[in-house]
Amino acid sequence: MARRLGYAIQNVVFRALLGAMRLLPIETASAAGGWLFRLVGPRLPADRIARSNLARAFPEASQAEIDRIVQEVWDNLGRGAAEYAHLDRIDTHDGNRVELIGEERLLAARDSKAPFIVFSAHMANWEMASLVAAQRGCKLANIYRRASNPGMDRMIQKVRAGFTAELLPKGRAGARGALKVMDEGRPLGLLIDQKFNEGAPIPFFGRPAMTATAPAELALRYRCRVLPVRLERLPGARFRVTVEAPLELPDSGDRKADVETLLHAMNARVEAWVRARPGQWFWVHRRWPKDD
Repeated sequence: MARRLGYAIQNVVFRALLGAMRLLPIETASAAGGWLFRLVGPRLPADRIARSNLARAFPEASQAEIDRIVQEVWDNLGRGAAEYAHLDRIDTHDGNRVELIGEERLLAARDSKAPFIVFSAHMANWEMASLVAAQRGCKLANIYRRASNPGMDRMIQKVRAGFTAELLPKGRAGARGALKVMDEGRPLGLLIDQKFNEGAPIPFFGRPAMTATAPAELALRYRCRVLPVRLERLPGARFRVTVEAPLELPDSGDRKADVETLLHAMNARVEAWVRARPGQWFWVHRRWPKDD
């Protein structure tokens, strides 16, 4: 009963905040969201998780540097939350809001009529990858982690339904759905930087991190394009989306080794993005085992 009441309160607050943010220009809403999260975030347990992660990922960083990065992390998360209210209004074509680099690679994958995989990470506003693809005629089927609050999950699904082909829940059902998507020759979108309890221990910032093997297994099974998409936040609620060259698919004859080789390449790409803009990554979750 207490949990249901708590969820109900969260839903009312979330809806009210989204409604208020939608009344504001996106730049103002984004700035307000950043300010709110910079105020509240440091008081949450996740702040300690972020600081611990950063200290281990960047052992050479000073306390002042970690403080600065953590503040940027909360700012980025708040901005992304507020921008949810404006996602259906963002035009990724004119270059004013979204600077797109490597568009030709996405269009080539779309026009091939073959399945392909787009992978990215929880950086900047991570909905931009799906939004860019959708506005170019190739809505992605996304695997996602359900929100614990069912009401909030329904609201998130409603927003994302406008620019995704379908949302596949993480787990076995999502894996079956991903196979169906690939069999039908459609594109699949993945954020590969989340914590997993299963998978393969692939290095990430020099420490083993359990990494889902499904993206690599699907890529090798279908021998399809695997497009890394880098996301960056720019000043003024603007974004840069870079569709990088497809990853080379290993073909040694040893499927297990090939899966691990491809996963190493994918994690290395994400790590390079995070190192370049550490304040824009989702440091507030436990990406690594507690006792590593």
